[in-house]
Amino acid sequence: MQKMSNVKKSIITAVCIALCYVIPLMFHGIQNAGNIFCPMHIPVFICGLICGWQYGLLCGIAGPALSSALSGMPPVAILPSMMVELAAYGTAAGLMMKLVRTKSTYADLYISLIVAIVCGRVLAGLAKALIFARGSYSMSAWIAGSVVTSWPGTVIQLVFIPTIVFALMKSHLIPERYPKIED
Repeated sequence: MQKMSNVKKSIITAVCIALCYVIPLMFHGIQNAGNIFCPMHIPVFICGLICGWQYGLLCGIAGPALSSALSGMPPVAILPSMMVELAAYGTAAGLMMKLVRTKSTYADLYISLIVAIVCGRVLAGLAKALIFARGSYSMSAWIAGSVVTSWPGTVIQLVFIPTIVFALMKSHLIPERYPKIED
């Protein structure tokens, strides 16, 4: 696989951080849309999958901070726990893309994305239970928020994120994961 320069990774990360502000704005008219559709998660996953864990981590921290500063969403009260969750998503997605090699781009993307979703949700639940909402956060609250309420967002992530990354590879905007070897 051809490597991307740090400059190109930095530009993609900056765009993804900006998208963490822009994409949720499209959902603000719908009550509880952030919890249901998880729009800020999309650019963080994409950044981690494309640029690697360091850039995914940065995007997961800076994206919600920028959005909170510019729009008040997420509210400051939930910003730290959301930054932990999104940082875990970007980091896990990047690490998994580095480690998983099935010789199928789609399989690599789906495995990496699913593992990242699980890691981020579990880490967010632990952070809320042990730090941010200590004593008032339960397993049923975690299941309700991280599984039941957000299932439409999870479906959107599983449908669109691998397709977007694959399309970027096929259009040669980012290097293909398994380029065809020419004779």
